[in-house]
Amino acid sequence: MARLVFMGRLEDVAGVPEMTVPPGPVDQVLAALEPALAVQLLGEKVRIALNGQLLTDVGGVVLGQGDELAFLPPVSGG
Repeated sequence: MARLVFMGRLEDVAGVPEMTVPPGPVDQVLAALEPALAVQLLGEKVRIALNGQLLTDVGGVVLGQGDELAFLPPVSGG
């Protein structure tokens, strides 16, 4: 299995901090999620990291056994 990890407000949207999913192309993995969650995860300001490395594009990315895909929302501070 692979893991999806939700940070910040995305954890609230997902209702869990992480979930396990079958390995495969990221677009298929996201298509299997709740539509409202998938839309939030693909927001233009959400950053995505595969095994700790930030991605600039998830097109063509395939999750393998044991991979971690983390979704990082924009951060505001003062």
